[in-house]
Amino acid sequence: MTTARTSALRQRLGITLPVFQAPMAGVQDHRLAVAVSEAGGLGALPAAMLTLEQLGNELKALRAATTRPFNVNFFCHVPPQPDAARDAAWRDALAPFYAEAGIDRATIPAGAGRMPFSAEALATIEPFAPPVISFHFGLPSAELLARVKRLGAFVLSSATTVDEGLWLQAQGVDAVIAQGLEAGGHRGHFLDTDPATALTRQMGSFALLPQLVAALKVPVIAAGGIADADGVAAALALGAAAVQIGTAYLLCDEATTTPIHRAALTSEAARHTALTTLFTGRPARGIVNRVMRELGPLNPAAPAFPLATAAIAPLRAWAERQGSGDFSPLWSGQNAGGCRTVPAGELTRSLAARLR
Repeated sequence: MTTARTSALRQRLGITLPVFQAPMAGVQDHRLAVAVSEAGGLGALPAAMLTLEQLGNELKALRAATTRPFNVNFFCHVPPQPDAARDAAWRDALAPFYAEAGIDRATIPAGAGRMPFSAEALATIEPFAPPVISFHFGLPSAELLARVKRLGAFVLSSATTVDEGLWLQAQGVDAVIAQGLEAGGHRGHFLDTDPATALTRQMGSFALLPQLVAALKVPVIAAGGIADADGVAAALALGAAAVQIGTAYLLCDEATTTPIHRAALTSEAARHTALTTLFTGRPARGIVNRVMRELGPLNPAAPAFPLATAAIAPLRAWAERQGSGDFSPLWSGQNAGGCRTVPAGELTRSLAARLR
């Protein structure tokens, strides 16, 4: 089925299919975005882990490969102040693993990991005039957001509660992404960032979606647990103007997903996911692995986002050299059943197969 909401959004964005590819930092580059956009959906380029030079180069390659609309995505977290005591406690928690791997913890540098949207990032993307710009963890400052709007970009941001959706609408976003609890990768919550309280308020996609549709005037995009044409049709029937899908694209030819991650997605392990702070310091859903089992997925020793990354990175590298994902962030939603080793364009078209 195709609703009036869907038709209006497709016309405004210049896309033919109401399928948005979720921006997935670390497992894709411009090639996945191009393939989805060329198939008629909305491809996305994640900027969270790119330097400004890399971002510019990716946008050049993307613009050279397609004239179709695309989305550029940024994180909007507030970088925390370094906390030497907390960092030491985190390295203490990892000490048995360092010993096993023969890693000297004193040689591991601290690092920020991911940078939020900034004036410098905006200056980098301005020459490319992205048709769509999306944000995770809220929005940038009012000044930066106004400059984004002056570019003519269609602005998206993620909400995990009705309160967040109402806040985003009040700030002037053009559409809200309803991120259900099933979604893989980082939770987008931002009004309450304490894991102990924020996660108790989270809802599944098909509980959150109709509530946001009823509460908001702007279009709502459904995200989380949608992996096939039936799921897309169900989301549109509940009022979504489009769907955003991430996990199903992880096995596509154009994704840069590692062989270890790909193997996990096609194994029985993919049936067991959990929200964890171990890899970055902020709750994100991934396939349960050794470090999550042994430390507990929400271990309080993990520093604030994104400072947890530096200390666990050498363990990840050590394990992956041995063909193991024991210390890797194997991001995945709760429904990996739609993952297929096919070109992303083919998957995009199949997701819209039930629409008329």
